[in-house]
Amino acid sequence: MTESPLDTSARVKQPSVIPEQQKVLTSADASVWDVDAALLLVEDDSGDALLVEEMLTDSELDAPLTWCKTMAEARRFLRGCRTPVCVLLDLHLPDVSGLDAVRQLVESAPDAAVIVLTGLDESETGLSAVAQGAQDYLVKGRIDPEVLGRAVRYALQRKHAERSAAAMRTSRLIAQENARLERALLPIPLLLDDGFEVAARYEAGRAHGLLSGDFYDVVQTADGAVHAVIGDVSGHGAAEAALGVCLRVAWRTAVLTGVSQLETIGLLEEILVAERSDPHVFATVTTLVFPPGRDRVLVARAGHPGLLLRRGTEVDWSEPEAGMALGLLPGAGRWTITELELLPGSELVLFTDGLFEGRTGPSSRLGEEGLLAMAGKYGALGPRAFVDALVAEATESASPYGGLADDVAVLHLGWKAAS
Repeated sequence: MTESPLDTSARVKQPSVIPEQQKVLTSADASVWDVDAALLLVEDDSGDALLVEEMLTDSELDAPLTWCKTMAEARRFLRGCRTPVCVLLDLHLPDVSGLDAVRQLVESAPDAAVIVLTGLDESETGLSAVAQGAQDYLVKGRIDPEVLGRAVRYALQRKHAERSAAAMRTSRLIAQENARLERALLPIPLLLDDGFEVAARYEAGRAHGLLSGDFYDVVQTADGAVHAVIGDVSGHGAAEAALGVCLRVAWRTAVLTGVSQLETIGLLEEILVAERSDPHVFATVTTLVFPPGRDRVLVARAGHPGLLLRRGTEVDWSEPEAGMALGLLPGAGRWTITELELLPGSELVLFTDGLFEGRTGPSSRLGEEGLLAMAGKYGALGPRAFVDALVAEATESASPYGGLADDVAVLHLGWKAAS
C-alpha cells in the first residue's frame, strides 16, 4: 500500500501492540460510552492504524477496538462478534480493494455499521461506497478525534435506524399477509337471499395469536339449498393455515359445481394428502346441507365434534354418526349422511374443539358436557349474542389457567322465520 496522507516521518515507532493476525488494541468499560458497540479497524498500514487508535483515544469514545489487516481476518472476527459493530474500512487491502471491499463486508456482516476510509482524491469513491451500503465515509487527511467520534456515533445510529425500518417493513408485510389469510379463512357467506341467517366467530388461541387451521364457509346454491362446512387442520402455524384455506376453497368449488356431499369429503381428503407438508397432519370436518324445504338438515362428519341443536330456548347436544378424520388412513374413510329433523325455529351451532378443550382447573377441562351446560344458560339469546356469550364464558373460565390454547371457530346456522 502507498503511503497515506496520515503517515508522517516523525512517527518512526511502530505500534507495539500489532500482532501477526489481529489484536484488541484497547478495551474499556463500554458503559461509559453512550452506544454499546465494538469498533473494528480493517487497515493493513500500521501507521494509519496507530493514528486511528490515537484519535479514538482523544475522542469521547471509549469502546474496544480490534484491528485486522485483511478482509479475511475481518470476516472471521465479525462471524464471532455478538455485539453491535462499527467497522472502519480501508479500501486498499491485500486481499480486496475498492468497492468490492464494501460489498464483501456488507454481505458478510449486514448488521454492522460501516465507515469507509478514503484518500484525499477518493471522495467520489466514498460516495459510491455509501451507495453500496456503507453508512458514511471519512477522508484520511481530514480526520480529527471529534470528527471520528461523531462519525462512529452517527453510523451506528443510522444502521440501527435502517434495521428498525426494515423490521417495520417486514412487520407490515406480515400483517398484510395475515390479513389476506384471514379473509381467506373467514369468508363472507355466499347467500342468494336473506332467508337464512349465519353468525360466525373466530378467535386465535393464545399459543400463537394468529390464524391457524380452523376454517368454515357457507354457500347457497341456485336450488335454494344452503351448504355449510367447518373444519380443523391439526397443528398450528402458517402451513396449517394455508392448508385450511386450500380445503375451504376446494369445498366451496365442489359445492358450486354440484359435487355431492360425500364425494366432497373424499375430495377434501385427497387434497389434504396431496398438500400437507407432514404425513401426520390430519383434519376434522363437518359438512351440512339445508334443503330448501327447511324441515331437515343433512349432516356428514369426519372426526369432528358434535353440534348444538337449538329449539326455542332449549339447547341439546347432537352427535350424528361420524366417520374417520381426513388423512389418518387415506382412502379408508367411510362417511355417512345423518338426517336431522328441523322443527320451525330450529338452529344449529357448529364449533371446533378449541371451544371446549380449555382448562377450567389444574387437571380439568370444560369438555362437551360443560359446554352444553354453559350453552343452556344462553338459550334465550339471538344467534350473534349466543355465539359471543359462549366464546366469552369459555375464554373467561380458561383464563386463570392460561386461557384458550387452541383456535376457536363457531358457526351458528338457521332459517329465518317466514314473514
